[in-house]
Amino acid sequence: MAGHELAIVAEGLEKSYREKKALDGLSMTVPSGTVHGVLGPNGAGKTTFVRTLATLLRVKAGRAEVAGIDVRRHPEEVRRRIGLLGQHAALDEDLSGRQNLDLFGRLYHLGTRRAAARADELLERFGLTDTGRRPVKAYSGGMRRRLDLAASFIIDPQVLFLDEPTAGLDPRGRSEVWNAVRSLVGGGTTVLLTTQYLEEADQLADRISLIDHGRVIADGTADQLKAKVGGDRIDVVVRTAGQLQAAAAVLAGVSGGAVDVDEDTRRISAPVADRMTALNHLVRALHDAGIEAEDLAVRRPTLDEVFMRLTGDGGGRPSGVREEESV
Repeated sequence: MAGHELAIVAEGLEKSYREKKALDGLSMTVPSGTVHGVLGPNGAGKTTFVRTLATLLRVKAGRAEVAGIDVRRHPEEVRRRIGLLGQHAALDEDLSGRQNLDLFGRLYHLGTRRAAARADELLERFGLTDTGRRPVKAYSGGMRRRLDLAASFIIDPQVLFLDEPTAGLDPRGRSEVWNAVRSLVGGGTTVLLTTQYLEEADQLADRISLIDHGRVIADGTADQLKAKVGGDRIDVVVRTAGQLQAAAAVLAGVSGGAVDVDEDTRRISAPVADRMTALNHLVRALHDAGIEAEDLAVRRPTLDEVFMRLTGDGGGRPSGVREEESV
């Protein structure tokens, strides 16, 4: 993508379905050669945004560029530069992995010989050479997603859109897809990633945009977003439920702030300014009060906490299931 510092530029995008605004002045920029995560509650507009950039939807207002090409004015040129991996696999279960890739190559008008060669290249690139002649219905979930990724690379796109790429996969399958994405970005591809797995965004994304009600409400690195909900926190799990309130009082005295109490897990938590000083004071204070701690840890805020704090109660906590957007 030489000559384009920004792979994606979106300015003031608006899209409505009846009375519901799917995109409400959404603006975003994505530097070339990076992974940009897009998080948000169900129905926040994530899939609508991806479909707009991929030329599958037209917006009411605003403008967007992908790989330096205006999406509205030159959609065909944009399509030559992008790949799209949607929430649902677009594979023929009865064909082998190689046959699927060969078919996609022919659909892209690569010609018989070039399509076959490209299929072999992609099977090797995505670690599927040994399984390329097996029918897709015999593949594991992670293998199917890697094959789906390979299919989106038939034309070696400059920008790749990943919409919930690991939804429904087990940890091994997710790890396989993550490694494939890292390899692609290492080769210069720009990735726009929507996900419901906050750990996934934390692992992969160079920068994250949190959207709600069709607007970007926060943007930054994972660490910058975590800083929005405070600094370090101390977590304490007491040995018995009867000591929970006494331990909360001790932690409040050390932290000087509000303490969160979870009776089900016997856990108390509070933000602290100086992590090591607070930790040392807390250990002594708990000992002096005769309170036994089963576990004690200092940690940074999680993206889960960022999500809940910034989106409020409207979206609920993201789950590990596939998102079906209402817009």
